[in-house]
Amino acid sequence: MTKIAVLVDVQNVYYTTRDAYGKRFDYNAFWRLLNQSGTVVQATAYAIDRGDEKQRQFQNILRAIGFEIKLKPFIQRADGSAKGDWDVGITIDALDYAEQADVVVLVSGDGDFDLLVQKIQQKGKAVQVYGVPSLTALALINAACEFIPIEQGLLLN
Repeated sequence: MTKIAVLVDVQNVYYTTRDAYGKRFDYNAFWRLLNQSGTVVQATAYAIDRGDEKQRQFQNILRAIGFEIKLKPFIQRADGSAKGDWDVGITIDALDYAEQADVVVLVSGDGDFDLLVQKIQQKGKAVQVYGVPSLTALALINAACEFIPIEQGLLLN
């Protein structure tokens, strides 16, 4: 059975599916699809913690599905801008998880991950990227062994 490690950039998938389709990502459908392909040995969802109840409920749903949740606090700067991304954390974990998996699945459209995808492939591992086609960086699509578009079957109605 193929061993799969999954890393989900929660903020990226939330905003890209909302902006492109006006819908949300269907984590249950995604989980079923993964389990048809092999055995999930690690699944982590990376999110920003704003401390609201609705978000906690969503995180509990993800835990019930099988995801480990990693949270960072939302940081509002004095100038009004905000900070809160997991690029470095996802990268470190992806390199670690690649050791125990045959396939690394990255759910993000962030082009900053193209070098990470290439590095994992140099370790002899396959990398699948799930992203919204119109909002996923071409460099990331091209770097992946396989790009799986987030479309109707992976969206909540």
